[in-house]
Amino acid sequence: MTKLAIILLAFVGGTLIGTVALLGGSAFLRRYREAFTHTASNTLGEMFLFVDSQRIFYYNLALLALVPLTIKVLTGSWPLAAMAMALVAFLPRLVYRRLQQARLKKFITQLPDALMALSSSLRAGSSMAVSLEKLVDEQRPPLSQEFELFQREQRMGLDFDTALEHMATRISHPDFQLVTAGMRISREVGGNLANILETQADILRNKAMMEGKIHSLTAQGKLQGMVMTFLPVVLAVILYFMEPDAMSLLFTTHTGWAVLGVIVVMESLGYFAISKITTIDV
Repeated sequence: MTKLAIILLAFVGGTLIGTVALLGGSAFLRRYREAFTHTASNTLGEMFLFVDSQRIFYYNLALLALVPLTIKVLTGSWPLAAMAMALVAFLPRLVYRRLQQARLKKFITQLPDALMALSSSLRAGSSMAVSLEKLVDEQRPPLSQEFELFQREQRMGLDFDTALEHMATRISHPDFQLVTAGMRISREVGGNLANILETQADILRNKAMMEGKIHSLTAQGKLQGMVMTFLPVVLAVILYFMEPDAMSLLFTTHTGWAVLGVIVVMESLGYFAISKITTIDV
């Protein structure tokens, strides 16, 4: 009778624990899904990329399940599988950041020519509204998208300064902050806006030329940093195929995991140190 009671208690306890774990996992998955889709829709929407966030969530969920499982099957190491899951979980944010940086860089690259076109249109006698419409028609995304949104906000009733402030918030780059500041000052105290825009275009173009020279001079150092960072990884892969029994100890023993952790930390510190040295802000 006692054994039966113990079995029943164990069954009930296991059932309760399983139910709580299932409910907790469902609640966590629901919160994660809501946060993921909200971030994806907002971030991609700001870049005028209208993609189904639910589909991206399911793709990310599939990668979270498949990538760690593949790593576990290939290496037999749970720590590496956990690291792969953490990397996959962080991957969407990295992709969003890369897309934002690429879009911002393209916008700043287009900006000097756009300012020159806007200045020429103002010199020809066109109003600011007409000049902006011509700019939107002639330029390519992402610059045309941002200025078109700027125009739409004005048509909906926002004044010029408020719409310009919203645009400066979306394009958080010092070069564009300089342009918006010049436009505000010109509207407040007066002056020839065409000359101001032309001067700013020359400044941005010269700055871009200087940044290009610095980038070409520091490219060798950056390449050396990448080679020194990934060379141990390539050697580890080669040695794993040459001596699988000896290299498998790195992935199946506590000492090997500790060595891998030290290697990752030291390689990361070295890469960031070289990157910091070769990054010169103009």
